[in-house]
Amino acid sequence: MKIPKDAYIPREKLTEYLLAPRNKNDKSRFLAQIGFTRNNPESLEASIRKLIAENDAQCDRTTEYGTLYRVQGGLQGVHGILTVVTIWILLDVEGQYRFVTLKPAR
Repeated sequence: MKIPKDAYIPREKLTEYLLAPRNKNDKSRFLAQIGFTRNNPESLEASIRKLIAENDAQCDRTTEYGTLYRVQGGLQGVHGILTVVTIWILLDVEGQYRFVTLKPAR
């Protein structure tokens, strides 16, 4: 199955979490390797949407809030590709897919 192309990706998740330097679980340096910075969050969003369009989602687990899905694939940046896992939740209350996080694939 595919995550729908209109799945919700909160802008703050990109600018204040993934692309913001953090003391713990910093993903900004990882993403900077291929050119993503706080100056271009729309590019990161476009690359995430491309990744979910090209790769199938796998059901991961169910929580009290909804069902979590994993989508693994290549995240294309201006300086190359990183293999990542994106996590999504299908919220029971809203019936909407929502972006949770992104992490390096193992």
